[in-house]
Amino acid sequence: MFDAVAKTLAHDEIGAGYRRLVFEAPELSAALAPGQFVHVRVPSLEPSALRRPFSVFDAAEGRVTVLYKTVGRGTLALNGVKPGDEVGVLGPLGRGFPVECDGAALLVGGGYGVAPLHFLARSLKASGHDNVIAFIGGRTSNDLLAVDELRALGVDVRLATDDGSAGVKGLVTDPLDDELARLRADGRKFELFACGPDPMLKAVAMRANGTGAKGWISMDRHMICGVGACYACIQKTVRGNSRCCVEGPVFRATDLVWE
Repeated sequence: MFDAVAKTLAHDEIGAGYRRLVFEAPELSAALAPGQFVHVRVPSLEPSALRRPFSVFDAAEGRVTVLYKTVGRGTLALNGVKPGDEVGVLGPLGRGFPVECDGAALLVGGGYGVAPLHFLARSLKASGHDNVIAFIGGRTSNDLLAVDELRALGVDVRLATDDGSAGVKGLVTDPLDDELARLRADGRKFELFACGPDPMLKAVAMRANGTGAKGWISMDRHMICGVGACYACIQKTVRGNSRCCVEGPVFRATDLVWE
């Protein structure tokens, strides 16, 4: 684990309240795996303020990139970070996705949940896995993130929006179900990887469990300390209460217990 002071290289708005932050952290970049997260100390907040956790969109060439949505005091303050500013970054944290897949890799994301899926897709492609399909959903087209970046990696991207402004009109599980039916009819293997809002995660986990396929689910919980000390990010599993920041955030679908 590294506790680094990192130089901000870029910080841009990418639409509808979403932003992309890139900072220089060579040792951290080399150590990160898809699905892990980092804890960022926001410079403009008081020294006693807690760090904020962020999924990693990419880690390469000494750089770490995170995507986030402005939703509260911490992320609003983070908006003020400019290129050249230094930020404190702790990581890698948590357990990530496996980067091996038996059959088609089906990536399912909603909103900024697409962030770790982009990192995963690039890692799968780099390892020679060609059959990667990303299912990206959102309320409107403004909530569909990293579509161009995923396509640039050679990923087959399928879109769904609640209002029909992009892709199919409906839930992201609609195009997913179509693909699952095709794969099962052909007798082809697949694994599911998901990150996003809880209802979507539960739906993907149920599909993985129902088909007997491996499912890898990244759970989003309120992580305060990020290192397992505060027990604020508890997720119920078949083994009892697990800490998302240590035992997760990525869990096997078969391990999760849903309310």
